[in-house]
Amino acid sequence: MIPVLHPAELTADLRASVIAAPPWCRCRSGPDHAALTRSGGCRRIGYRRAGGPGGTDHRFITSERHSDMTTLHKNLIDGAWVGGEGKENINPSNIKDVVGIYAQASAEETKQAIAAAKAAFPAWSRSGILERHAILRKTADEILARKDELGELLSREEGKTLPEGIGEVTRAGQIFDFFAGAVLRLAGEVLPSVRPGIGVEITREPIGVIGIITPWNFPIAIPSWKIAPALAYGNTVVIKPADLVPGSTWAIVDILVRAGLPKGVLNLVMGKGSVVGQTMLDSRDVTAITFTGSVGTGKRVAAASVELGRKFQLEMGGKNPTVVLDDADLKVAVESVTQSAFFSTGQRCTASSRVIVTEVIHDRFVEALAERIRGLKVGNALEPGIDIGPVVDANQLKQDTDYIEIGKQEGAKLVAGGERVQKETEGYFLQPALFTEATNSMRISREEIFGPVASVIRVKDYEEALATSNDTEFGLSAGIVTTSLKYATHFKRNAEAGMVMVNVPTAGVDFHVPFGGRKGSSYGPREQGTYAAEFFTVVKTAYTAAG
Repeated sequence: MIPVLHPAELTADLRASVIAAPPWCRCRSGPDHAALTRSGGCRRIGYRRAGGPGGTDHRFITSERHSDMTTLHKNLIDGAWVGGEGKENINPSNIKDVVGIYAQASAEETKQAIAAAKAAFPAWSRSGILERHAILRKTADEILARKDELGELLSREEGKTLPEGIGEVTRAGQIFDFFAGAVLRLAGEVLPSVRPGIGVEITREPIGVIGIITPWNFPIAIPSWKIAPALAYGNTVVIKPADLVPGSTWAIVDILVRAGLPKGVLNLVMGKGSVVGQTMLDSRDVTAITFTGSVGTGKRVAAASVELGRKFQLEMGGKNPTVVLDDADLKVAVESVTQSAFFSTGQRCTASSRVIVTEVIHDRFVEALAERIRGLKVGNALEPGIDIGPVVDANQLKQDTDYIEIGKQEGAKLVAGGERVQKETEGYFLQPALFTEATNSMRISREEIFGPVASVIRVKDYEEALATSNDTEFGLSAGIVTTSLKYATHFKRNAEAGMVMVNVPTAGVDFHVPFGGRKGSSYGPREQGTYAAEFFTVVKTAYTAAG
């Protein structure tokens, strides 16, 4: 563990060199900014003492990013930043780079967070819509104002390229902005009863304490699209981010607190799923749980929730197809598949890892796609010109390379990529892999790899392509590349997926429309847009006699 310097230990020279507080910070000056880093304030600056507790070699860590390498980022429970033991957050582009140190919540602290959310619910659920609107709007404004800084944090901890990281942060800001507006558009229905003299009102009400468990692949967008509607509709929240990428969620929570969110309304408990997540699942005071992650964990969330009669929402795996028909524009097809399968290092639940191609265009398409893949630049996510960042960690890298070996053993032909890439910094770099001569029965075509690995499956015609596309236990996203209105229309109607893309990548969705799948990919109401109200509210029907 890197020893942390309290600001009181700084030499006079170092105190004088403290950078000025950024405009969004509550600090009055540079020294005040530093002092708050250990007292529950902004905590945007860290100091490293190279010689350990008794050392004298003080190195001031500062940059445009306000590095958090040595500051303990605490959990938020009932309005207070608490926690002792921390865990290092490692940059997958450079495993010697510690992004920050983040507290690990205990089971008892998780119970305290749940209790705080329960206690805060009565007042928050009846709070004025203008108060909720203002908090969410302030949050949106700060996220967007800091998109470059937060995008860099995201790219350092998760491995997306910097443009992708900034893009995801922008989307998070847009989500909070959308739900800030949604607060002012809360509506119900007034209907006449079939009985004379009686009126009927149909309204939506908040449901209580929402448990949020999020994955590592979208560390700021997914927490945002769960937190924002939960708060907008009057619920209180306990959120557990993925243990690999706590930094982005911590930043969002910090912004919300400073935007004026009352204590207890939002609680952050970072830590292990076996401790924090299990405590959330076991609690009867958690009214509903929204989960995004693996199929195995999703099943455990479902089983625990059914046992307690709890409302739950699951977004899980995908084995998404992209169909390329003979009449497709070759350039559009190649770019659509490249973005779907390999951008964000293939670590998206909507990524297309099954590419189903009809016979006439097959060879030309494979040749063009392989050439495009070989030209992709893999490297440090923060470097300019990088197309593909690192895999998120060593475990995921092993899973990716294991599946590449499985594909070879199954008889598929590796025509591009699949090898480790060595860079100046030690990281988890992998050249995107493309298989041909795959069948839909192979493991690489059935199981979610969650990496930059795609398989091309040759089919005879559209009818076989559609059947192959639907031959999967998943149903999140499905795409088709064609110039035929007939086939595009038929595919949109008959593809067994929650989202269908025509001549656009399977990965990449708008923030104001519903997101979700069917079959083994999703369970429960859709996320995002106005459809989010289905999960985060309960319907009440009231009858009133006129006199």
